Amino acid sequence: MGKLGCSTDGYLNDSKFSEPMPWIGIYVAAASALCALAMSIDAVHAFRYRKFWFPCKFFSLNATSLTLIAVAGKLSVDLNTSMPRSQDQLAKLSSTVFICTIMGNFMPSLGTMENQELLMNIMALGILVLTSIANICIQLGTGVIYVFWKEHVFVMVMMLVLLAILCSSALAVPSTKSYLRMKYSKIHKIAVSECSENTDVPLVKKLRENLSKCWMMAHTCDPQFVVGRLATCTASGAFCLLTAVTLAEAVLRAYLMPWSFKFCRGESEYNWSTTLILETQIIGVGVGTIAPAARWFTAIQFRCLKKFKKVDKTEFQVEKYWIQKLLEWKERPLALQRLGRRGRRFVQNLKYQTLNFCIYMQSGIVLISKIVRLISIFFVGQLLMCWYSCTGLKRFIKSQDTSSCNELEPVTQRRTEFHLSRYVVHLQGEEGLVHLMIAQDCDATNHWFEMGVRKQPKHLIQLLEKSMYSRELKGVYEFDSNKVPSLDSEDPPNCWALPVVTLTAIAVATPNISHQTVKKLKYSVHEALVYIRVVENNLVDPKKDLKNSREAAEVVWSGIDLCDKWLDVNLRAMAREGKDQDILEELSNIAKNKFKEVKQNDLNRCLSEAPSKWPINAMAANSMYRISQSILQEYQYKSGGSNEMLFEKLSVIISDIISACLTNLKHVITKHCNCSSIENKEENVRYDVLLLGQTEKIVKNLELIPIPGLTPDMRAHIDHWRSLSKSKGILDYSTASTDMSSDSFTLSDMHISIE
Repeated sequence: MGKLGCSTDGYLNDSKFSEPMPWIGIYVAAASALCALAMSIDAVHAFRYRKFWFPCKFFSLNATSLTLIAVAGKLSVDLNTSMPRSQDQLAKLSSTVFICTIMGNFMPSLGTMENQELLMNIMALGILVLTSIANICIQLGTGVIYVFWKEHVFVMVMMLVLLAILCSSALAVPSTKSYLRMKYSKIHKIAVSECSENTDVPLVKKLRENLSKCWMMAHTCDPQFVVGRLATCTASGAFCLLTAVTLAEAVLRAYLMPWSFKFCRGESEYNWSTTLILETQIIGVGVGTIAPAARWFTAIQFRCLKKFKKVDKTEFQVEKYWIQKLLEWKERPLALQRLGRRGRRFVQNLKYQTLNFCIYMQSGIVLISKIVRLISIFFVGQLLMCWYSCTGLKRFIKSQDTSSCNELEPVTQRRTEFHLSRYVVHLQGEEGLVHLMIAQDCDATNHWFEMGVRKQPKHLIQLLEKSMYSRELKGVYEFDSNKVPSLDSEDPPNCWALPVVTLTAIAVATPNISHQTVKKLKYSVHEALVYIRVVENNLVDPKKDLKNSREAAEVVWSGIDLCDKWLDVNLRAMAREGKDQDILEELSNIAKNKFKEVKQNDLNRCLSEAPSKWPINAMAANSMYRISQSILQEYQYKSGGSNEMLFEKLSVIISDIISACLTNLKHVITKHCNCSSIENKEENVRYDVLLLGQTEKIVKNLELIPIPGLTPDMRAHIDHWRSLSKSKGILDYSTASTDMSSDSFTLSDMHISIE
């Protein structure tokens, strides 16, 4: 017989069955390390962005994380592998505690799920947890786990409690979301009425005030923040902390008091990999406990700041949103047409009894969670009082030193809190936390705004000053003359980016211009394209097919920015060899030839379709041909023109086009808040505040430039600007607005739909 299969005596040859076990241990350790890494990234993200409810951004309850948990918890479900040594037995316990830690970290992610996804994920987690508990009980009975049995029993109880808390919180999520929608609609009406009263306010200040309101609404109704404020989430943090302490106690006893245990001799089939698993999971438990423990402590600190002198009766009330979903299921009739009257009555009574039991269980879990919170408040409150009493002298001296500077601050702060308190979206029973939430986050928009100010596009601001001299945006129609014949029967629609990058390509190819000047222009255009993309992504009508035109701009700019090439034409080489208008003629001829080449090789007949469907090279060639010819016609009319004058003219046109595009920034900021789900509102508002901070000077400067009589929707398209100039010869500034804030702008533009 061979090495595999049966042995010489006919029995199964199992001599190699245990050889892969150390590699399986490495696999388990790797899965544990991935979970620990994801939890640590979430913790770092929370500290960086000051989200002390620790939202689940990188590690949430989903199919991937459940698979990792199943692998990381393999030792817990391994029924027949001997684990004689101390590290083997501790690895069994650490696997169980690690699952508890992960369950505590999952709590806020429940708020981001839809009902069906929530049900499936909770069921999958429940099956995994119950399987682990059943296998641990079997191992306790068979002797695979022969020490730390008290710790195992305690951790198993905590696993069941955490699973019950997760199920309880999941039942409340749909009702809380419905309640938040109702509260948000009421608060939004207040915001709209107040915004309509503020008319004579500078645009940037008005935007900042409205973004502060939107931030407070978005932040306080963020589903993860709402779940993080629930009593069940606070209790889960306490239980996770207890399981981590249990593991720490077992490890310390095993290594500091080895005489109190009697471990067996021998070696596990996992060999040295058991130690690797144990060390990895201890680190994972330590890192993973940060988020649940921080949520617990933050909630306790919030409640302690209210200075409870006696327990309020409302602390023991179960709000309706906890049992709302169960009540709806109870009232919903069952479709049991095939059963007889007695059968329908029996099933209906069974449903009532089952749901009544679930309602009692849900109420009991909520009450226990609130009791755990009150007990935590009592003990932590005593510690906080001791801390404050020990540091009271320093606090008193510091308050005396700064009292003269802060006499007016409380009044201003109270006014700010009163102003923002109406925009806090809170649940029933959270009325006492409104001012605490404001105090924690009232300066959030200022923080993000200042962060944006530090990242202002300096080169772009200097370029846009060229448009401030004339205070007219004539370059929007000067870059493409109507007198230039088309290369085809019809020209494609223009986007904002393609003319800018084409004009930049001509500027790079202009002879006798210093490398530093060209480099500075490229830096400015690079910064401008960031905001042009923002405008086109948020305001351009999707029915207008500008996809190919925008892709052409990206391709052309990539070549210019990295290699100083327009398609495959070396622009710097042309600048060294060319002379004034020869460059324009040469670029025009090259573009014309490339268009013909694309047309000849057009196997799919794209050029015979609508111009918006042209290939990218055809789009780029058409833009270069028309812009080169337009500038060449004007250049020929001006005698004695120099390369410096040509470069300056190109820079002014680029500045005018960018300025016209960026007049839409206000509407970008307002429209970007219109997210379709409450999960993304906070991120969108934060992005808008950063964007406003980065473009503060640009927005203020553009307020001084008259804007043609275009509606906000028309202003988002460069072709509408050009069509207005064609119909009236030049841009009509007679009816222009000299103040961007005079446009119809209210907080209703910033309405966040949460249907």
